Amino acid sequence: MNNLNENSFIFSSRYRLLRHIVFWLVHIVIFSFLYKLPENSYWQQHILSASWVPAFIIYSYPIMYWFIPKMLLKGKYTPFAITLLLWAGVGFFLNYFSRKYILFNISDVMHLKIGPKNPWAPAGFIVMNLMAGFGSMIVLFKYWVKKQNDWLQAEKEKVTAELQLLKAQVHPHFLFNTLNNIYSFSLNASPKTPQMILKLSSLLSYMLYECKANEVLLEKEIEIMNNYIDLEKERYANRLEVSINVEGDIKGKCIAPLLILPFLENAFKHGTSEQLEKTWLNMDISVKQKMFRCKIANSKNEELIKATGGIGIENVQKRLQYLYPGRHELKLGDEGNFFVVSLQLELNESHGVSVSAKQPMATSIV
Repeated sequence: MNNLNENSFIFSSRYRLLRHIVFWLVHIVIFSFLYKLPENSYWQQHILSASWVPAFIIYSYPIMYWFIPKMLLKGKYTPFAITLLLWAGVGFFLNYFSRKYILFNISDVMHLKIGPKNPWAPAGFIVMNLMAGFGSMIVLFKYWVKKQNDWLQAEKEKVTAELQLLKAQVHPHFLFNTLNNIYSFSLNASPKTPQMILKLSSLLSYMLYECKANEVLLEKEIEIMNNYIDLEKERYANRLEVSINVEGDIKGKCIAPLLILPFLENAFKHGTSEQLEKTWLNMDISVKQKMFRCKIANSKNEELIKATGGIGIENVQKRLQYLYPGRHELKLGDEGNFFVVSLQLELNESHGVSVSAKQPMATSIV
């Protein structure tokens, strides 16, 4: 149960004996005040209450640590009910022997007042069942908390695994587009091919090293987007007009990796790459305190008005739901002759420099 077992006094196994000692000491004090007779001092009443503890332990512990875990929690309800009834009979005779051979002897030796000396009086038996019931409630509560903790841990591991899968799906999708660009240049023996390969190397280094972290530096994420746009600009030459505007202090801010890149891919895939005339793309990024805003607008082909989806976009939407639940707003809109993506999210608190920033990164040319 991770930290629940290691750090909690209630759940840690190393505090088990201490928990039981504290429990019975509190029991002795409370019952001494509740059932104190005027003839006895508090110290004498404590002794009388303590004399019942062995009987309570003998009766309640099998119920708490055997009947409940071995039968009730395993769905064996009929055997549990029958065993409980039989054990109640044992408890009735345990009450008789405790009164006759322990309580009466202590009262005689120490001259304590205990009321009528009737060994069959049911008061002790009733309190036995009350203590067994109270202890069973504690056991069931701890069992419920453990199950809840295990379920939450399983859900966390499931979400983590799905996030890793979604992130991994971005890589081949992105590489496929980029390699296609470089391949088209290599066919024409373009002198720009080595430079494009170098930029691709920088992107691969980013994915292999930095994207393993849950968060990366925002300035690195923006740098990677610039590299990607530069690769696309090489392919479009003078047909593509790009405007990038970054406002606010981005240094030291962290964001989940590869959140914005799929939107750029989508813009080139469903907008600029399909047009024959001059195309354009605007990207505006602003950071104000913890609020991050990004707006990407691009010209589009009228034949692709409905083409607003794609694997990359769907993955980003799922990742946003997991990573920024209730702290993000994503809008995809068709504005007639251009398409716009608007993302706003609340960045997590930054606790120093991200580990990912320490990883090596291939030289890039922006």
